[in-house]
Amino acid sequence: MSHDENSVKPWGGRFSEATDAFVERFTASVNFDQRLYHHDINGSIAHATMLASVGVLSDDEKNAIIEGLEGIRKDIESGAFTWSVSLEDVHMNIEAELTKRIGITGKKLHTGRSRNDQVATDIRLYLRDEIDVIGKELTRLQQGLLFLAEREAHTIMPGFTHLQTAQPMTFGHHLLAWYEMLSRDYGRLMGCRKRLNQSPLGAAALAGTTYPIDREQTAALLGFNHPTRNSLDSVSDRDFAIEFSAFAALLMTHLSRASEELVLWTSAQFNFIDLPDRFCTGSSIMPQKKNPDVPELVRGKTGRVNGHLIALLTLMKSQPLAYNKDNQEDKEPLFDTVDTVKDCLRAFADMVPALNANKAAMLEAAKRGFSTATDLADYLVRKGIPFRDSHEIVGKSVAFGIEQNKDLSEMTLAELQQFSDAIENDVFEVLTLEGSVAARDHIGGTAPAQVLKAVELAKEELAAR
Repeated sequence: MSHDENSVKPWGGRFSEATDAFVERFTASVNFDQRLYHHDINGSIAHATMLASVGVLSDDEKNAIIEGLEGIRKDIESGAFTWSVSLEDVHMNIEAELTKRIGITGKKLHTGRSRNDQVATDIRLYLRDEIDVIGKELTRLQQGLLFLAEREAHTIMPGFTHLQTAQPMTFGHHLLAWYEMLSRDYGRLMGCRKRLNQSPLGAAALAGTTYPIDREQTAALLGFNHPTRNSLDSVSDRDFAIEFSAFAALLMTHLSRASEELVLWTSAQFNFIDLPDRFCTGSSIMPQKKNPDVPELVRGKTGRVNGHLIALLTLMKSQPLAYNKDNQEDKEPLFDTVDTVKDCLRAFADMVPALNANKAAMLEAAKRGFSTATDLADYLVRKGIPFRDSHEIVGKSVAFGIEQNKDLSEMTLAELQQFSDAIENDVFEVLTLEGSVAARDHIGGTAPAQVLKAVELAKEELAAR
């Protein structure tokens, strides 16, 4: 191919032969980065507006560019736009089409910028919008948790350590533990948004530009807090993508832990909760099965999100400044992380308020495993017995209960007093499940009154968002 024929590439002037067909396909990103079109067009409109304000473009040229870009946006959204792999990426596809539509003026749009600062700007704009969507879904899930926690504030269930019965609590209290995890996730998400909301536009390839650009103006037009401070770092930085992926990995880890509990609780062995049919599937061979597919899938998808975080960290770990082609590989992990997180949050936000607690099964389970043993030890301490001695006394009481197949609350006063004469009639006030739960009446405690207070405080927190 001649030099002139090869120059159909926007960067083809220096080359004397065509790009190999395989290499062209191998290096192209348009098949996945075309989702950036909306943000790419917004960035170009802001750039053209700024170029006109500093006298690099005339108003007529600016208006032609903006009108052309809006027409391209409309065609992309209607499905009428044809994407070309030979034009490599979303940026060159749009720019080539703009030039085709408005002529030589379209070629002036790239004055004072590079694809390096262009893509860095696009990804920040894209991720900022997605963070806002994810933040709303995360809030919706938290609202669902509060609705359920308030409803189940008095529903007694066993609390576990090592998956062994530990102490009684309420289902509402357990749900608020999930809420606290998600509150930390929300804080991390908003911190990420704050740090990414800087405009790299104007950094050009790596060292800025000699044109009299106004970076403050483009930053303001695009809703950024301010321009980035170093042109070299501006085009090289993908910390914001990694930070988002770290947030996503932690969020998915929290959803996975909740999913594991939901899977356990829906089993016949626990029978603590029932999931509505619309969140489950059946078996192709066993007609009795009702499988908790939604929480299982969320648990499974955690692995892919964790993998994307490692992929992005590994991608950046050896790159010299400034931009390298490696960075093309940042988009697919980031895009899939965004999509996965949004889907999982939507599934959970729809599912959680629809959970039905089997109160009788939870209460019966709390009666097994001597869950009020710690309350008996605390009772003895209040009677003046050192805790270690109290611990031994209760241990012997539990051994007796196992032998007699009796819970502590089912023993007679005489049976309990054989282990300590400090035990009196008032012991039964602490050995009941209700008494045990109500006794932990402090901030963060299991008492239903404290659960309801925590729900109200959380509602205020969400309202302030």
